[in-house]
Amino acid sequence: MAIDQTFEEAKNKVSELRDLLDKYSYQYYVQDKPVISDTDYDKLYKELVGLEENFPDLISNDSPTQRIGGTILPGFEKVTHEIPMLSLGNAFDENDLLEFDKRIQKLTDKKIHYICELKIDGLAISLKYKAGKLVLAATRGNGEIGENVTQNIRTVKSVPLRLKKPYNIEVRGECYMPKSSFVALNEEREENGEAVFANPRNAAAGGLRNLDAKETAKRNLSIFIYTVADFGEMTADSQEAALKQLDELGIRTNPERKVFETIEEVWTYVQTFHDKRTQLPYDIDGIVIKVNEFDVQEEIGYTVKAPRWAIAYKFKAEEGTTVIREIEWSVGRTGVVTPTAIMDPILLAGTTVRRASLHNVDLIKERDIRLLDTVVVHKAGDIIPEVTRVVLEERSTDSESYLVPTHCPACESELVHLEEEVALRCINPKCPAQITEGLAHFASRNAMNIDGMGPKVISQLFEKGLVHDVADLYKVTYDKLLTLDKIKDKAANKLLTAINASRSNSLERLLFGLGIRHVGTKAAKQIAEQFETIENVQTAKQEDIIAIEGIGEIIAESVATYFSLPEVDELINELRISQVNLVYLGKKKEELAKSDSYFNGKTIVLTGKLTHFTREEAKDRIENLGGKVTGSVSKKTDLVVAGEEAGSKLAKAQKLEMTVWDEDQLLKALEGEENE
Repeated sequence: MAIDQTFEEAKNKVSELRDLLDKYSYQYYVQDKPVISDTDYDKLYKELVGLEENFPDLISNDSPTQRIGGTILPGFEKVTHEIPMLSLGNAFDENDLLEFDKRIQKLTDKKIHYICELKIDGLAISLKYKAGKLVLAATRGNGEIGENVTQNIRTVKSVPLRLKKPYNIEVRGECYMPKSSFVALNEEREENGEAVFANPRNAAAGGLRNLDAKETAKRNLSIFIYTVADFGEMTADSQEAALKQLDELGIRTNPERKVFETIEEVWTYVQTFHDKRTQLPYDIDGIVIKVNEFDVQEEIGYTVKAPRWAIAYKFKAEEGTTVIREIEWSVGRTGVVTPTAIMDPILLAGTTVRRASLHNVDLIKERDIRLLDTVVVHKAGDIIPEVTRVVLEERSTDSESYLVPTHCPACESELVHLEEEVALRCINPKCPAQITEGLAHFASRNAMNIDGMGPKVISQLFEKGLVHDVADLYKVTYDKLLTLDKIKDKAANKLLTAINASRSNSLERLLFGLGIRHVGTKAAKQIAEQFETIENVQTAKQEDIIAIEGIGEIIAESVATYFSLPEVDELINELRISQVNLVYLGKKKEELAKSDSYFNGKTIVLTGKLTHFTREEAKDRIENLGGKVTGSVSKKTDLVVAGEEAGSKLAKAQKLEMTVWDEDQLLKALEGEENE
């Protein structure tokens, strides 16, 4: 940016950048069709930040830079809905839908159509726009009075801060948490000894109503808008037309909607999505059926609480009953002791379930779960098997309360129940389960990727006294490996090759592998890229770490505390002696931004068996050229690399007519660019 840039020039540039960033965000988060790389987006975003810093008067609430503020809200202001947020009547079977249709036919003589929309299981929200700018977001509350959550909803990237036209409208929809975000959140909370969420809806509600907007941003929430409360300048004669206009304004609606002429067609649609619901990336609990034509809606009218022209078909919960035979306790690498119910097999959402996490001791006590209890089990978010409740009428009269263990199942140390946690924790630093879990984590695919060094091999090495910490893995010899069960000449040599190869990994893999609390793969990459060497990380102060964009106070404190320990210094020195690489080998963002590599900014999926290199090696090489490797094929995918025995991902890519390479094409492209 030129130093002598005038205010007017900056104003024009800011407007241009905001328009571009809004367009690219809409294409990415709403249309699921990115047209620009993350690197290029970040470059434009950084330019806008620089302009706003130099010209503070140009900062406005609808700027993309203002999505995530640092505001800690003192409490939520109450908001009165000028147009009440009504509820819907429910249907639970085909007869209920037939009765609904009969009532509609009696109330009008006009030709009608029904529009079916997925019933998203989230938190109802209302958004107001004035002159096309978001001015208010409010929860449903009791339908008449909700809470002002504008600051938080601004962090939801699928919510436009500006519309494509300067309309004055009020729209309503559902704020929800994608299933993938729900699983990741619960895994993180369980590892940190925190209470887990029962389902994505609770997690979304908790995130949206958090008094710290930064915490809301971390929940990775999304939104679907399904109705217009105040049309303002909009003109539409049907629900279908209204939703299309919302799409054109840049507002995200759910594309899985369809218009039908008969209630019989509606029932077929309902049954179809009852079966497909587990395949969706978000949670639904039913189908909403509405009369499509607005003039007919007005004619049919409302009851005090709900419109007569709409009904919500509620899916039956995907649950069943079984018997708990045993409760198994396992120790994680952070010392959290987690209970798992071992049950009689039960079929849920198309899979046979024999185990269900009970999460923590508080949940066992709260639900009074006992051995030999008959329990109701369901899949939270159609993903995680969970014990919902005990069928008390099936409980034996001589049943006794479950005795929660007081000592670690691995080392017999006394367990602690820290006040701020719901988990039991073993705090013995020499606990064998924690050590072996930590070793397995270090060797895992996303960490040092020591192929073949799985939990069974690690347990044997530890039990025989051959390894005590991660540095000892690099002291394992051929003769030591041959002392293990089922390890012969070929397997021993393969393991030694994998161990040796891991010495050359880039620093971020080591940082993640060390198992520093709260440090995931993304944070490890950011820290390694910033500080470049392990020595720089060791000497970095907490304020230096927190200065990295995307790194919060909790991670910074955890990293600084970890590297302040003298035993960690000793461990790093042992790794250095073992010739483990302690330097970041990847390209920095600035270099990637300048790269003209074919892979730069592209999203790539690897599928099938690769023969020239491992999946992780291919991933690293692609990412070092600016590419992004993901695990599933979507509209965002630019390239699919299909190895041997490629299956459903290849089939989907071919169906979507995507670019597909074989492994030889990938190898040739990688070697060509890396040798330039």
